[in-house]
Amino acid sequence: MNKSVRLKQRGAVLIVSMIFVLIFSALAISTATISGTNMQLAENQHKADCARACAESGLEVVRFWLNRASISGNTAPDQRLNQIAYSILSDLSANNITNINPYYDGTTLDIPNVTLNSNLNEYFSVTISQIDSDTLQLDITGSHESITRNLRVYYRYGNRANSVFDYGVASRGPLSLSGNVEIDGANISVESNAYIESEESILALTITGNSQIAGNVKIVNPLASVDIQGGNAGIGGETGQDAIDNHVDFGAPSTEFPEPNPSYFETYVTNVVDSNTDTSLTTTYENIRIQAGTNPTFTGDVTLKGVVFIETPNVVEFSGNANVTAIVVGDGDWTDDSATNQISFLGNVQSHPIDELPDEEQFVGIRDENGTFVMAPGFNVSFGGNFSALCGAIAGNGIQFHGNAGGIINGSIINYSNEEISLSGNSDLYFNRSGIEDIPAGFVPEIILYYDPTSYSEVTL
Repeated sequence: MNKSVRLKQRGAVLIVSMIFVLIFSALAISTATISGTNMQLAENQHKADCARACAESGLEVVRFWLNRASISGNTAPDQRLNQIAYSILSDLSANNITNINPYYDGTTLDIPNVTLNSNLNEYFSVTISQIDSDTLQLDITGSHESITRNLRVYYRYGNRANSVFDYGVASRGPLSLSGNVEIDGANISVESNAYIESEESILALTITGNSQIAGNVKIVNPLASVDIQGGNAGIGGETGQDAIDNHVDFGAPSTEFPEPNPSYFETYVTNVVDSNTDTSLTTTYENIRIQAGTNPTFTGDVTLKGVVFIETPNVVEFSGNANVTAIVVGDGDWTDDSATNQISFLGNVQSHPIDELPDEEQFVGIRDENGTFVMAPGFNVSFGGNFSALCGAIAGNGIQFHGNAGGIINGSIINYSNEEISLSGNSDLYFNRSGIEDIPAGFVPEIILYYDPTSYSEVTL
């Protein structure tokens, strides 16, 4: 009887052992299956992350090239993408970039697959489209092996924040002061701050005699030099090397020279001055066009009202006194430094704000075009007589004030030329830029693109 019991116990142990073997085997198989699944999930996630990283790499590449794109302020909203495409294509070609080959069909700018890692079949592609007058949409696809991820971001159009109108004097070329010239602010000294690029000349600023700049000077060319000669010559109230050390910033960041748009004012022109016009008279001219090649000298005292539009080529001289409630416009090329075209005011100038024009039909519209006195790209502009104030910005290619020319300038002096601005004699200039916020009439700020980081999203295309 005891023997029978012992046999039953041995059989039970075997069965229990078999059950445990089966359980652990099932657990092992299950664990292996789950582990394999997790490894597959991890591998898929890794590939997806790699694909997303490829897309983000594409986004950074495109952001770099879009930040370099230049869009003229004259570009119509529906033509901005055309300008962007042209700018990027030209930039890539100029820099011998051959692995990025955009294609523009007039409505969409496509960048086909750009290889990042050929061994892993990693690449990105981009589609850029303009969805409204203020917004660009970028769709970027990143690929890793067979996995793709798609990102979408938006760019907004805007104007460049800084411009040369933030300075009293701004010049692409050097600046020279000689004699008894004083540049100061009408209200505070910073209104007379000067900006000089001088990329083609090592000598960026020359101050001799008793001449002074009350504000500070920013010079873009980091290799440029400043020459101060004379016991009273100085900058920022200091003389000699102290003036240079404490008031000149070499290697300053470049800023924007807004593009002049002379044709903006042509619509106001109704009368013509040609070779048959007697310019020796003391008379009044309203909304005139000085025809190309006329080369007139206005020897009488003249009153100018509205717009004086000067065609190229032309050398125009006002040798008598000028009473000006007008905007003087030259239709030259802002890259022309030849001085072939000239505008000279040799007599005294009495200037009035443009909104003081009479409320008459011929001045409708022009009375609202504030902030500009002379906008003459491609013209050398000079002043030789006194003035109490010049009501607006003065822009040209080469600018001189000489003799006793001086007074208040309600705006800025802008020199588009690589040739110098020359101020000599007793040309004391006082800049009044108080309350000036808008860009003067006829000047077009550069349009730039702003990346909107809040628009970043992953999408299904």
